[in-house]
Amino acid sequence: MEEIIFPNQIRMYRRLRGRSMQELADHLGVSLSAISKIEKGYRRVDQEQLVRVAEFLDCPLQDLFVNEQNSQQEIVQAWRREQERRNKINEKTGLKTLGAGLRQIRNEKNLTLIEVAESADMTLSVYHRIEMGQREVSDKEFKNIAKALNMEPEALREGIKNLEEKGMLDEIIQRNDAKYKLLSTPRGAISSFGNSNPENIKISVYGTPGKNGNIMVDFEQETKKVQRPSLLYSKKDAYALNLCTRSLGSLLPTRSVLFVDPQDVISVGDIAIYYLNDVEALVISVREDENGQLYGMRWNPEERIEISNNDLNKVHKVVAVYL
Repeated sequence: MEEIIFPNQIRMYRRLRGRSMQELADHLGVSLSAISKIEKGYRRVDQEQLVRVAEFLDCPLQDLFVNEQNSQQEIVQAWRREQERRNKINEKTGLKTLGAGLRQIRNEKNLTLIEVAESADMTLSVYHRIEMGQREVSDKEFKNIAKALNMEPEALREGIKNLEEKGMLDEIIQRNDAKYKLLSTPRGAISSFGNSNPENIKISVYGTPGKNGNIMVDFEQETKKVQRPSLLYSKKDAYALNLCTRSLGSLLPTRSVLFVDPQDVISVGDIAIYYLNDVEALVISVREDENGQLYGMRWNPEERIEISNNDLNKVHKVVAVYL
């Protein structure tokens, strides 16, 4: 299960509920030290642990994330300081150069993220973080990546070094920095549209075809911009995806653009985006079984996607379609 690290309000809710760090540690089966690091946003937790924290603190999952509208300012500032610290560490350890070099070489070989990740025996999200320069790489992992790129490890190192010396990685690093800055901004911290003329408001469209009818979602690589629907003017987390798949059969043309609101609640009959991980998604039609449990349906071939209560945060509702 993929791990995440995020700015959070776990400590605030724990204190509001009158629960101790030891009780939370016992509930998750981790040490007190681990809880301290989790509450400070320094330690990774997986999705299952995150759901269990929300259940333990009796609060909505999304309320655990920091945002500037309802979070204490010192929490927001502490998170930003931590991101700056990690960014400096990455610069010193050369992770940015490594990630940019891997991306450049992968593109030169016309390989996709998913192809390299699978060949290197990694999840998509882990390999994506490596290319973003936000994750260290062990010797074994580097050898696996080199093999996936059809190169010897030493040749791969030399190739990255040559690209750096030629200045060919600067643009990639700058793009990654911009992406990292966006990801490290607490939820809800995006500036409002203010007095902007709605006619001039555009929304970025993402998504390229993946394997098995899936959609690859890389939020640093928009494919185009389109007019933002009026119902999404105040939706700061909304985004748009190219359909680029036949997983819904002939229900929608593949040229369609899906407008997605991750904060909206899904219900029976909706079209939704189900995230397998943070870079790979499915388009599903939301259904309900005889027990009232929601599930997703795909076609070509027909496939049922189970949606547990713990998975609801992975499902983003499609609120409008541009044909």
